[in-house]
Amino acid sequence: MLSAVAGYLVVQYVTGGTGGPGCKVVSGKGDGATYEFTPEQAVNAATITAVGTARDLPERAVTIALATALQESALRNIDYGDRDSVGLFQQRPSQGWGTPQQIMDPAYASEKFYEHLEKVPGYTRLPLTVAAQKVQRSGFPQAYAKHEPDATLLAAALTGRAGATLTCDGRPAATRAKGADAVRAALARDFGRDVLAPAGAEVDDGKGQSSSSAAPTPEAESGDGTVTLPVTAVAGDRRDAGARGWQLAHWAVANASELHIRSVSYAGREWVAGHTDSRWRPLDGKAPAGPDGEADAVRITTGR
Repeated sequence: MLSAVAGYLVVQYVTGGTGGPGCKVVSGKGDGATYEFTPEQAVNAATITAVGTARDLPERAVTIALATALQESALRNIDYGDRDSVGLFQQRPSQGWGTPQQIMDPAYASEKFYEHLEKVPGYTRLPLTVAAQKVQRSGFPQAYAKHEPDATLLAAALTGRAGATLTCDGRPAATRAKGADAVRAALARDFGRDVLAPAGAEVDDGKGQSSSSAAPTPEAESGDGTVTLPVTAVAGDRRDAGARGWQLAHWAVANASELHIRSVSYAGREWVAGHTDSRWRPLDGKAPAGPDGEADAVRITTGR
């Protein structure tokens, strides 16, 4: 594993000066706690969380994973580290975590972290630093603890428990991954294809034509379209439909720069890229349903 103190400082030095934070999460408790981070970090945090909830793990597991990745890589998918360590969690191919290519896949790396965490008896009741150390076996085991407050804020937002608490400015990244089909592919990558097919997710090409097919459309490839994700309770999911909806909505905002997402709406609220304060506002002047309120669908609109 990456040396927890020295490695963190190196990562901050190498990557910390490239642009402003761009994203922000606030406490749903109204206590004023906030955490600011970059779009790159937001994408990785959203993937780590999606993989955890797809495994039906408790929020505490997600918090442990996020705090670990904050310490090991500053939530950046780096291809270097101590000895042969790479990726979000600085996992080592020589220690059986997978090939370097596999570990550099954030979804794979997250799966492997949770797989090992689930083998730790009573991990949800352990201090975070103890649970993380059981998986990571770091030379600086106490270093994880300082990230717990930020990881807790991120987990509450990205699991959907605290609605309308995560925003990003949505500046388009220099990437070709854009359009409704790119959104669908990223959703399937992070949550699994079940998030699309059984829910009947649709893509609207902006001309009144919609399709639930996974095949790319010319309109979607051009970077325009809307993905509609019906939100319903799912058997076996420990969360209600409202939390599932807010997770999908916050996931989309976290991926806004990477996927060129223009707006996201859910539960009577809407986030629009490019707003200075980037708040969740009442949709079409209507009173919002409330951060914990349910709504029928999350709507993700792409294009610039």
